[in-house]
Amino acid sequence: MRNTLLTALIALVFGFAGAGLWSLSGLGEARTRAWLVANPDILPDMAEALEAQRAGERLAQVGDTVTAPFPGAVLGNPDGTRTLVKFTDYGCTFCRTSEADVQKLIAGDPQLKIVVREWPIFDGSEQAARMALAAAEQGRYPAFYRAMFAAGRPSPATIAKAASVAGLDMDRANRVAASDKVTAELARNMELARTLGFSGTPSWVAGDQVFQGAVGFDALKQAVDDEA
Repeated sequence: MRNTLLTALIALVFGFAGAGLWSLSGLGEARTRAWLVANPDILPDMAEALEAQRAGERLAQVGDTVTAPFPGAVLGNPDGTRTLVKFTDYGCTFCRTSEADVQKLIAGDPQLKIVVREWPIFDGSEQAARMALAAAEQGRYPAFYRAMFAAGRPSPATIAKAASVAGLDMDRANRVAASDKVTAELARNMELARTLGFSGTPSWVAGDQVFQGAVGFDALKQAVDDEA
């Protein structure tokens, strides 16, 4: 792992320096190693640049698909000019922790659109995700989303409670939740997450940035501001 990272960083040095013709073996590599050892403070910047490059490559693979929501599965302003994508799971403690930050972002930015990608990776979460997309089909997604996180970990009882709070037509919701359309959306979100290199929830996309975890309000706001 260490050698792989060093090789990648050396390659990045050559790329920045325009030294593509200089071999990575022999004297060239030895001198570069020596220079890196003498200047270790540059390594974090290089690693960040390398990760940004890789994130850009992964985003290019998914194109605009990641920012195109399942109809209705949007928080904030559906027509907003700034977009934040959130991959989420109602059974995820860190997703729940991030909710105050998400709502604070929405309250402070009338042009913010949050595209929510339901990605149920925890046991028992899939039915909650399906009901959320059924709520989106009824134009009740934000109400269900907030109620589901407030209700606690997904279970038949908490899902039913959130659906009631959101005012869903349950016959219609149950049909949509079990539909091929919803199944396809969950599969699409899983594939998007895999392509983007996500390993868990919450995960985020803002412009050309791809990041994971409960990163806090300031980091989310900065990502949205950078995207704008």
